[in-house]
Amino acid sequence: MRKLLYALAASMLLLTSWAHAAPELRSDHPERYTVVKGDTLWDISARFLNNPWYWPEIWHVNPQVANPHLIYPGDELALVYIDGKPRVTKVSSDRVVKLSPKVRSEPIDTPIPAIPLDAISSFLTDTRIVDVEALNGAPYVLEGEDGRIITGAGDRIYARGEKPADNVGVFRRSKEFRDPETGEFLGLEARSIARGEVIAENKDVLTLRLKQSNEEVRIGDRLLVGEERRITTSFVPSSPDSDIEAQMISVDGGVSQIGQFDVVAINRGQREGLKPGNVMAVLKSGNLVRDPVTNETIELPSERAGLMMVFQTYEKMSYGLILQATRPLSVGDKVTNP
Repeated sequence: MRKLLYALAASMLLLTSWAHAAPELRSDHPERYTVVKGDTLWDISARFLNNPWYWPEIWHVNPQVANPHLIYPGDELALVYIDGKPRVTKVSSDRVVKLSPKVRSEPIDTPIPAIPLDAISSFLTDTRIVDVEALNGAPYVLEGEDGRIITGAGDRIYARGEKPADNVGVFRRSKEFRDPETGEFLGLEARSIARGEVIAENKDVLTLRLKQSNEEVRIGDRLLVGEERRITTSFVPSSPDSDIEAQMISVDGGVSQIGQFDVVAINRGQREGLKPGNVMAVLKSGNLVRDPVTNETIELPSERAGLMMVFQTYEKMSYGLILQATRPLSVGDKVTNP
């Protein structure tokens, strides 16, 4: 009974915090800020707000800027008040007119990303979630040229099966994800090993030339259609549209403790309404203690210990990047609306 009361109290605290959530300016926020190279949207949001995922609610569309949603190094941002509400806007470079010759320059930098892309770039291009049947039915590597069992970029390899496309990726079976509560199959992670081009077909035997490889290609690796996957920088920090409770079910690299800029998998995805850019609070599971009076085992309430941003979603699961961690996190910790 006491365990149930603890759980209900924790849930009420979470619901109360969601109900009263709104953009909160930091006490030390700047009035103006000039974007510098290396900034991310999350960094800038955190300079102005205690809860950076509410950035879209204070971002003011400036009609004098061609595309106000793109922020570049060198842009100046100003905090203004419109109808009594704080708004952050880009300061137009055309606000002063000088009657003298000048060169009009355009930014050559790319727009700043929402989060550090170097933390996820290789992960996005090297990982794919697939069905077991799709991977098991894909063509597989027989051997390399001259009977070699290990090959790499520049080598020829032979595979057997129906050609998926002229340009293919070589993948290796990795983790199988299941929901820790229901046991439902969520997806199979296929790790990218190499990219190649089919240069000949002899019935169901394919000859490939490997153009790029991350590691050595082995017998049994599978061929899937190659994808030119581009990392989006257009998503912005946001809160999920509905209340979502999930768990961290895996961490890239297999480390035991999870910290800032680690990539994690969670057991919720597109069917629950998650979108790239959604920010989730990470709750560290409470310790199990023994009640000294009743001798019962009691689970202490979970405590907020970090923030995660979803950057890749699939039907039943998603990948996210840990943006903040106030204490070591671990697989099994819960994630909820911020």
